[in-house]
Amino acid sequence: MRLLVVNPNTTQGVTDHLHAVACAAAAPSTQVSSITATRGVPFIATRADAVIGGMVTLEMLAAHYHAFDAAIVGAFGDPGLGGARELLSIPVVGLAEAGLFSACMLGRSFSVITFSATLVPWFEECVAWHGLEKRCASVRALNESFRSLTDVQQEKEQRLIDLANMVATNDRADVVVLGGAPLSGMANTIKDRVEVPLVDCVVAAVKQAESLVALDVRKARLGTYQRPAAKDSVGLDPALAKILRRDDRNS
Repeated sequence: MRLLVVNPNTTQGVTDHLHAVACAAAAPSTQVSSITATRGVPFIATRADAVIGGMVTLEMLAAHYHAFDAAIVGAFGDPGLGGARELLSIPVVGLAEAGLFSACMLGRSFSVITFSATLVPWFEECVAWHGLEKRCASVRALNESFRSLTDVQQEKEQRLIDLANMVATNDRADVVVLGGAPLSGMANTIKDRVEVPLVDCVVAAVKQAESLVALDVRKARLGTYQRPAAKDSVGLDPALAKILRRDDRNS
């Protein structure tokens, strides 16, 4: 199986981290490749950032998906996920989606915790987009600055442990989801210091992508994720424009 991890922000260090965690989680027969956005923002934190990241995600997937069996959108808010499912024939999994639905298999309610309060409104809307508001006990974040995106989990480790235990006690969360690509790999490091199960979204996304490939399902010809009708465009990335025109036989 060939798996593509797409990082829709421009921080190569985040991609390197995602890649390392994904490779460690993947089955021996799964080959993981990762790519970084060449334009956009270094850190997707707001609705506007997510719209930009969604466009970049579609462009990157359009250019590279032919060589892969499945793809992962490597940002917690899953920018571009719905559009990618409409356009492409391969399974596409979002980090948030994989983490949230995995949490639902481990407990009745979950909380999402993250490292920046700026992320909370977008993450709350992501939970709602996936239809999981009733299962979500809370979305909480540290309300403080951090020095480095790539080192934030080490810098804020104890504070995040305290926050995870707080939502388990005060918000009655059965499971805690670590929200944000920079927190990938952290669950395994701190799980013995948190009183409820922790979900690592990258690990969840890799295992769910592998499962979807194993299911060997076809691309929808009906429903809300069937291929859109052919459409011309102006000024778009050529690979994406080709898919929109329905000139790409594999889409």
